Amino acid sequence: MAQQIDWSTLGFGYRKAPYNVRCTFQNGAWGELRVSESEEVTMHMAATVLHYGQAGFEGLKAFRGKDGKIRVFRMDENAKRMQNTCRTILMQPLPDGLFEEAIKKVVKLNEDLVPPYETGCSMYIRPVLFGTGPQVGVNPADQYEFIVFVMPVGPYFKDGFKATPCCIMRGYDRAAPLGTGRVKVGGNYAASLASGVLAHQKGYSAVIYLDARSKKFIDECGPANFFGIKGDRYVTPESESILPSITNMSIQQVAKDLGLKIEIRPMPVEELAYLDEAAMCGTAAVIAPINRIDDLDDNKVYTILPDHKPGPVCTKLYETLRGIQYGDIEDTHNWVTVIE
Repeated sequence: MAQQIDWSTLGFGYRKAPYNVRCTFQNGAWGELRVSESEEVTMHMAATVLHYGQAGFEGLKAFRGKDGKIRVFRMDENAKRMQNTCRTILMQPLPDGLFEEAIKKVVKLNEDLVPPYETGCSMYIRPVLFGTGPQVGVNPADQYEFIVFVMPVGPYFKDGFKATPCCIMRGYDRAAPLGTGRVKVGGNYAASLASGVLAHQKGYSAVIYLDARSKKFIDECGPANFFGIKGDRYVTPESESILPSITNMSIQQVAKDLGLKIEIRPMPVEELAYLDEAAMCGTAAVIAPINRIDDLDDNKVYTILPDHKPGPVCTKLYETLRGIQYGDIEDTHNWVTVIE
C-alpha cells in the first residue's frame, strides 16, 4: 500500500490503514484491546455521543527517522489530556497505560504507512473515545468505545511552512470560560466550522478568536494555539478557554533552550501591532507562521511579516522541534518513544 502513495502530493486527510485498535467499556469494566480491519462503528441510535456530545479525541504523530526508527512524540501528554477530557464530560477514563499500549500497537501494525524520512510526511494518529450507551435523559453513558486509527499525512496547510494571513471576526466564539474549551471535545470544533469556512472563503488560513467575555484578548487561532515573538520573548495567551497544546508546551521548552523568555499571559488585540513574528501551533500544523492579521470588524490590518516569509525565530523553533521529532536532534527532554 505504501508503495502506491505519491508522498510529494500527499495532503492532510483521511486515508484507510489496514488496522485499527479498539477497546470497549461495558458492565463496569474496560475490556482487552482488540485489532480490527473495519472502518465502521455500530452503535445504539440513542448513544450519548449522538445526542449529548459525549466524545473526546486526541491527535499525535509518528515519524520515521533517517536511521529508519519510528518515533512517537509525547504520547504520555496526550494520554493525560484525554483523561482530563473524560473527567470533564463524565466519560469513563482509560486504565493507566492503555492509551500508550494502544498507540504502540496500532503504529506497529501499520508501520509500513509511516512515511519515509526524506518525504517530510508523518503518520497521524487519532485516538477517539465516545459514549455508545443509550440515554434519552441527559445523563452519561454506561458504555464507551475507545478507538485508535492512523493514516499517513502531508502538511496540514497545503503550502507547508509558509506565512499566511489570518483574520479576527468578533461575531463568533469557539469556546467560553468555564465551558469545555480546555479539553478536546468534538463540540468545540463544531463551533468553529462556520467561521472557519467563512475565513477560507475570504482568503484567510484561520480565524483568530477573541475571549468570549470581553472580546479584548486573543484566545486561539482556528484549530491551534497562538503565539507571538517580541524581541527575546515568546508570548502566548493565558485563558480559561484555551486547549493546553502539547505542541505549544514543547515549543516553549525549545524557546527556553534557545534563550528566549516565556510569557503566558492575557494578550490584548492591540499587542498585535508590536509583534516581530506570530504563528499558529498544534499537532497537525506544528508551526504555521502568520504574515498578516486583518481585524474585519475594526477595519485594521496588522502586518507582521511584510516580506511574507517566515521569521527567523519561528523558523529556528520549527526546525528544532522537527529535528527532535525525526531524531536528527538529540531528545534531551525524553519526548519521543521509539516503536520497537
